[in-house]
Amino acid sequence: MKATNVMKTAVTASLIATAPLAAAQQQLSVATGGTGGTYYPLGGGLAEMIGEHIDGHDAVAEVTGASVENMGLVWRGDSDLALALADTVHQAYSGTGDFEGRQLENIRALASVYPNAVQLVTLADSGIESLDDLEGQTISVGAPGSGTELNARALLEANGISYDDFDPRRLNFNETADAIRDGDIAAGFWSVGPPTSSIMNLATTRDIRLVGLSDEEVANARENVSVFAPYELRAGLYEGMEEGVQTIGIPNVLAVSSEMDEELAYQITRMLFERTDELIEVHPAANDTTVEFSVNSTPIAFHPGALRYYEEVGADIADHQRP
Repeated sequence: MKATNVMKTAVTASLIATAPLAAAQQQLSVATGGTGGTYYPLGGGLAEMIGEHIDGHDAVAEVTGASVENMGLVWRGDSDLALALADTVHQAYSGTGDFEGRQLENIRALASVYPNAVQLVTLADSGIESLDDLEGQTISVGAPGSGTELNARALLEANGISYDDFDPRRLNFNETADAIRDGDIAAGFWSVGPPTSSIMNLATTRDIRLVGLSDEEVANARENVSVFAPYELRAGLYEGMEEGVQTIGIPNVLAVSSEMDEELAYQITRMLFERTDELIEVHPAANDTTVEFSVNSTPIAFHPGALRYYEEVGADIADHQRP
């Protein structure tokens, strides 16, 4: 046999030997949010971890419109995993709120990963010091279909403020920061795990103020949305922020379809909690990624694979968290 034929035979044999391995590698999609928030880097870190630690699987983080869009992506099977705010997940699961009349019954949770904080940001010299000061101003309420807009609207309506009282703009995180910096809007809402890069970048070029909520405003918001909780943005969180600021927080849920393979759901859940240090290296919000936070915060049923992990570690599961 000629040398060239031997080489061709070896190459062909190599391709045949590796083909089954390549075919077995399943690509998973992780629906996140805009690049200026926490979902995208955290989802990217999760995708990388899946590729490294879950046999037979790769994953990629997808830029999306965040929470509301992400529920539809999982429901339709266009994404395998998705990060979304707890109120959005609960509305999708129960067919309420923005999902009135279209209950997404196949939505399940693997975990609550970390809490978001509703952050209302303005320039230090804007004169905006409270929710009431938004009247007549141009305000970003978040990207269309995002959890930020759902949270902003719920907070405002609970305190007697509607979109008719100001000029609402639906901008993503980076667009909101740019518009505040350029003076195109007076203030903007973020609902995201602090600190977030778009606010940090804004604070390096402009003196900013985080607008706090009164005890009454927090109570009104919690009465309107049961998953809201008091949350303090700590002093020094952003450049020039000398005092803590009271706001509200809401958990972020890692959601999947009930049709996800049970063993895969179990492996991802176990990886999330047993390799949390790798996720913390990606974003400090993952410091809150604990079994205790997850079982105390998740408002819908866990996937059976996730439930198996929680039961193995002795977590106390609520009735509403069982399928």
